[in-house]
Amino acid sequence: MFPPEPKARHAALKALADFGPEVLTAASDNDPTNVGVAAIVGAQSGYQLSWVALLVGPLLAVVLAIAAQLSIVTRSDLQSLVLKHYGRRIARVLLVSVVLVNLVTIAADLQAGAAGIGLLVGVEPDWVVLPLGLALVGLLLIGKYDEVVSVLRFGLLGFLAFGAAAILAHPDWSQVLSGSLNPAAALRPADLANVLALLGTTLTAYVYLWETITRGVDERHADRSGVRLARARVGAIVGSIFTAVILWFMLVTCAATLGLHHENVADAQDTARALRPLAGPLAADFFAVGLITSAVVALPVLMATTAHVVGAEFDWRRGLSERIGHARGFYAVLVASIGLAIAVGAAGVPLLTMLVAASIIGGLATPIGIILMVRLARDPQVMGGQRVSAGLAIAGFTVAAVVGGFGLAYVAYGLLGRF
Repeated sequence: MFPPEPKARHAALKALADFGPEVLTAASDNDPTNVGVAAIVGAQSGYQLSWVALLVGPLLAVVLAIAAQLSIVTRSDLQSLVLKHYGRRIARVLLVSVVLVNLVTIAADLQAGAAGIGLLVGVEPDWVVLPLGLALVGLLLIGKYDEVVSVLRFGLLGFLAFGAAAILAHPDWSQVLSGSLNPAAALRPADLANVLALLGTTLTAYVYLWETITRGVDERHADRSGVRLARARVGAIVGSIFTAVILWFMLVTCAATLGLHHENVADAQDTARALRPLAGPLAADFFAVGLITSAVVALPVLMATTAHVVGAEFDWRRGLSERIGHARGFYAVLVASIGLAIAVGAAGVPLLTMLVAASIIGGLATPIGIILMVRLARDPQVMGGQRVSAGLAIAGFTVAAVVGGFGLAYVAYGLLGRF
């Protein structure tokens, strides 16, 4: 075999980079709130709900494909487009819904990431929260957009630790296959509540907002050709499959250990501790590595999305490629978001409380952004001749309806004390 020509290598790397943002965006969806919910679901329902993880793939692919096409064509982000075409009142509804979820999720994810590091190196998590927060802020303040994305893409390899943990947990693969391919025709109330909880954390607004920011703001000078749009769709599919498989590994690991031994856990770090006597120290360490990776990948996306959304509302200069002196407001919000998360951790707010709050708020707020995004993507005044197809738009509205319905049902079950 001859080595590929330099031009061929360059073309291959460019193609990989072109759909890389969607893979990173999708992977950030598996943040520690998702890990925690997957642990609870696996412990309570065993392999029975493994199919839910696979359902995440197509839902996420639809949303990312619409977000990518909207932002590539308009060269703008969702918050800015909503403000321009629907007015400040509706834009503020989106702003408040996104910022509330993001701030709660940042606080929960920072604690979970610190707990993962603490479990791996044998220190108290409280000692890790501040250094981890400062390290992530430093990455976003010092690195330009391309550099930050390159670091985070490299970090995606850490998600494979969840796969290693699943294998080391020695699950019953026949039961795993049955639970993955045969959704139960009738679910018990407890199982249904677990489905609602799991889906409520998988499609939070920051995921598709970050996609529009990446393609529309930080890459606004790139071309808008059909080839680039096609690559973005491929990236949405690849990223969504990756995310669904990793979530599936989480569920399988927890079902094979916690579910089999009827162990109750409250969050992801409880799971890593419980895995040590059940599946061995290596499985527990792999799970902790996955937990750390999920926090390190998701937190910069959450912080940057929060700063972008606020910056769009006030028409600030914004973007990770902007110098700090040129985008003071943007970077001030970015730093404040992690500062608030550190303060919440220091105040001792229970992590499980934040996870539940993030799930509920996210399940209710996410459909708002999806509906606005699909409407914009079908508007000829916004998209010209490059509108998303009617079929993709219908799929987008369906995702909004599914997530919204699950969110409302989740609240109902919470009020009835069933979860």
